[in-house]
Amino acid sequence: MNTRRDFLRNGLFGAGALACLDSKRLLLRPSTAPQRFIFMHRGNGLWPHVMVPPSFGELLMQREKRREAIDVDLDGHDLPDWMAPLEGHRDHLTILQGVSGKMCTTGHHSWCSALGAYKANERLSSILWATVDFELAQLYPSPVGHIELACFPLGGGNARGSLDGIAMGFSARGAQQPNYAFGSPKVAVEQLFQSVSDDPDAQVAYEIERRLLAFVARNEGQSADALRGSERLKVQGYVDSLEAIRERNRRIDGMADRIRQHVPVLDEAALSGDMTTFERQDAHAEVLLGALIAGLTNVVAFTVDELGHDYTGITGIEGERVNMHDVGHGKSFGGVEAAEIRSRCRTQHMRLIDRIATRLKAVPEGDGTMFDNTTILYFPDGGETHHSHGTEYPFVLVAGRNTRLALGHRYLRLPDYGQPGHRTLGNLHTTLLQAHGRDIEHYGALDTGLDKFGIDQKGPIPELLRG
Repeated sequence: MNTRRDFLRNGLFGAGALACLDSKRLLLRPSTAPQRFIFMHRGNGLWPHVMVPPSFGELLMQREKRREAIDVDLDGHDLPDWMAPLEGHRDHLTILQGVSGKMCTTGHHSWCSALGAYKANERLSSILWATVDFELAQLYPSPVGHIELACFPLGGGNARGSLDGIAMGFSARGAQQPNYAFGSPKVAVEQLFQSVSDDPDAQVAYEIERRLLAFVARNEGQSADALRGSERLKVQGYVDSLEAIRERNRRIDGMADRIRQHVPVLDEAALSGDMTTFERQDAHAEVLLGALIAGLTNVVAFTVDELGHDYTGITGIEGERVNMHDVGHGKSFGGVEAAEIRSRCRTQHMRLIDRIATRLKAVPEGDGTMFDNTTILYFPDGGETHHSHGTEYPFVLVAGRNTRLALGHRYLRLPDYGQPGHRTLGNLHTTLLQAHGRDIEHYGALDTGLDKFGIDQKGPIPELLRG
């Protein structure tokens, strides 16, 4: 490590080290159970037509084809086949259609666009502000603040070539501040749960890091005393960051018993690194659950795949290495058509949501369970199809009973792009933030293409507000 920034980035908890640097927020202790959020996004688009309940009658199907507003109870309707794993969570399920995101980067790679509601690329200068997941993490402080997990691509797009590393992720901590994500479930466990590890080497490393943090904070503090003006402010910023991490560590030490109970148990494939994509996704889900239940974080971003990721372990063609870019262009693999491959991958993603929701429903909290205070959002990072235009970003929302939005047992299609009442990703993120106490008129960039339709783009989505 050659700089203080390197130390902060690669020190204790690796990718999460910079996620929670505001010491005042670290000391906040909500009087009630915090709300939790899991942003699960995938590449290669999500077709709107696969979201539609197949039991819709002719009238509803015609309205759907015309992209007209629809708001129906899921009672009496079948879920699409690929959503079958969510059948047991029907009361908590909302299928949301019609939200656009043309203010985002679309097409092959979106980077942090969908979470930030602005155009972004691999240049740091394109990151305009913190993504919505980080904004929510600020509203519900936790020791680690925010955790990001990813199945990185190898063939282009974000963080290429870093499948098992800690690399630039798909969220942003602030303007020109990319987040860093765990590609390896094993590394995530080692870093996030290092403080309670049974491994003697890990215990030694943890103690060394603690002492090093204290030494560097003290040394930099003395350096700041001898400086003036902007240089003093710069060094003091490093000192404050170090002290915030030390305060976080003290809180984690006080939670050791609970953390120890929820250390994820990974299977042999995940521990060895020799795993398929499905196994990697399963292992990341275990890390996610362990971190949430242990109380390390309240917000997780989980990139289940990206366009440049080569899939392995797909049901029925487990031995095939499936290039998702080729699937986007209609190529078959192992005798299975592209549309069916996409469906099998989506079903796997629904199994992950089922696992997460089921486990959280089994953890008591207050007068209910942890799931009661959890919202899971599944969506495409680039829009409605492989070469997307951003006219639609379909969502699967699974939320507990204490959600502050009008969610559950519902199929909701908002008016089509350009029609009165149409809403954007910025409106959706504004809805989330306002519902959870953020005093903000509007989150995200505006879509200039909607100006000619006279649509007021600011504010929340009324259909998602509780009466």
